[in-house]
Amino acid sequence: MSIELISARDGVELYVSSWAVDAPKATVLIVHGISEHVGRWAHVAEFFQGRNFEVYAYDHRGHGKSGGPLLDVPSFDLFLDDLEVMIQRYRKPRVPLVVYAHSMGGLIGTLYAESNRPQPDLYVLSAPALDADVPAVLRAAAKVLPHIAPRLRVPSNIDGGHLSRDPDVGVRYLADPLVYLKPTTRLGAALLAAGVKARKNVQSITKPALVIHGADDRLVPPRASAPLAAVATVERRLFPGLRHELHNEPEQDDVLRFVASWVESRLAG
Repeated sequence: MSIELISARDGVELYVSSWAVDAPKATVLIVHGISEHVGRWAHVAEFFQGRNFEVYAYDHRGHGKSGGPLLDVPSFDLFLDDLEVMIQRYRKPRVPLVVYAHSMGGLIGTLYAESNRPQPDLYVLSAPALDADVPAVLRAAAKVLPHIAPRLRVPSNIDGGHLSRDPDVGVRYLADPLVYLKPTTRLGAALLAAGVKARKNVQSITKPALVIHGADDRLVPPRASAPLAAVATVERRLFPGLRHELHNEPEQDDVLRFVASWVESRLAG
């Protein structure tokens, strides 16, 4: 594994990990979820590296070892700008590029796929957070608080058991010093607004995409990704009994093999 720092368009330094192979069949770019970092994805990167994919994964601004205010952005579009920087940097001639994006990363990936920005060849969207179970009172507060207290931090009510049926996953997550669980009100509001925008524009997606979602996901309910199933270029697969982090469930090898096989079949086509 190699590490480098890449400057975003506004100068924020983004922390990037990479796993190289000789003559890769494709490049996989991992886009992680909120409140986590690329270190939690090393086993996924190593899985794809073992199948002759080169892999890059970066910490979002305000996450992990990247720069920027912790879990706070003035505009959600900054996440899309950062993804564009990564796509432009790591795309190589005659090497297909796959964006593998999870949760908030899946929302970023969906919005990016709907845009006119330079596109990868394929998308894998894991539990994309196009919607969430947010009480009506909090949705109402999200319309007001960002204007009067945009940097007010609200603790995330995440139970480690929501991530995976493997209890060690949640224990390690909550003990991880690079996991930060207090987003600002304006990031929370930006997430909700981005989800609304993404749901409205799913028919703008033209690149092939695989959507995977745990049927027992209690953080991002399966209905959040349901609109994507109506898109002609999208294939959606629900995994019965699995929770939010399919790549961290006891069946993770089965999930990753399914994803890799889907990608390889599209590359062959």
